[in-house]
Amino acid sequence: MKSLIIFIPSIESGGVEKNLFILSNYLSNKIKKIYLVTANNNHNFKLNKKIKIICPKAKFWNNRSRLVKNFICFFFILNFFKNNHNILLSFQANLFAAIISKICNFKLLIRLNTSPNKYINNCYKRFIFRIIYKSANEIIVNSKKFKELLKKNLNLKANFIYNPMPKISKISKIKKTKKILKILNIGRLTDQKDQMTILKSMSLLKRDNILFKTNIIGSGNKYQELKNYIKNKNLKNEIKLLGYKKDAYRYMRYADLFILSSKYEGLPNVLMEAQQLNLPIISTNCPSGPSEILMNGKLGNLYPVGNYKRLYREVKSFYFNRKSLIKKSQLAKKYLKRFDIKNNCEKYFQLINKHI
Repeated sequence: MKSLIIFIPSIESGGVEKNLFILSNYLSNKIKKIYLVTANNNHNFKLNKKIKIICPKAKFWNNRSRLVKNFICFFFILNFFKNNHNILLSFQANLFAAIISKICNFKLLIRLNTSPNKYINNCYKRFIFRIIYKSANEIIVNSKKFKELLKKNLNLKANFIYNPMPKISKISKIKKTKKILKILNIGRLTDQKDQMTILKSMSLLKRDNILFKTNIIGSGNKYQELKNYIKNKNLKNEIKLLGYKKDAYRYMRYADLFILSSKYEGLPNVLMEAQQLNLPIISTNCPSGPSEILMNGKLGNLYPVGNYKRLYREVKSFYFNRKSLIKKSQLAKKYLKRFDIKNNCEKYFQLINKHI
């Protein structure tokens, strides 16, 4: 029987990793031989013991660059897997995965996590990525819009499967006051997540003497830039950069409003977590997931990417009249079954099982 090899050189702390653990554990109960190849050795406790983890023993590699980790895992697979009757499921570093599959004669399944708008901004990139993805036996994307974009821009067919979303255990709500608007954003502090748009909109709110507190949870290379902006605009009392937090969704119980400011996404788990907890949402209408999760504005409000003035108006409107957005957040729970954990994990298994 063929083995399933899950390829993810760098395990970090985002939505991709949440999906990785959920899916790997589900598949380990369906597939006899399953391996996970990574350069990180600090997440073993989250994986079913049936999964054979192939990683360096030394923790030294945990904080190396993604490129270094890609090469480590590349050589791990070449050295460890002598049998060519295997299936490679790539979560990351798809170029390396494509090369491995050609050398080892593996079946290749590529799971794409981020909208193709990230990497198809010129004809050369489109050409390269089309070659990489075309080498796969199956391409998996996590939203209908993502599937359409892949067909439109790269002329490639893909299988669409929503992210499997576990139910969040009930958490006690904190009594809130309408005098101070409590806003939350969760995401890596990177250019993609674009928290600067939130800060600019908050500066306008303060100008209007609107009382608010904004918590931003996450770490990343934009930390200092955001911190400097907060200092220069005298927003230290209103905005806090809290860094990375385990179980960050628990901060949702303090919040009145969740804001997503990303320039591009796949299918952001954090919006589905906010929906589970009835938290009103204002999100960018970025490719490809938010509009699908929010059903084009039926379950939350959307604004154009980078448009901080529009975001400011959306937040200000919510401050003075919360009923409309709260209604949308209450309605959202009815549509969460789209992301059912068992149903979507089973779709992955059926797709993989075709090649076993």
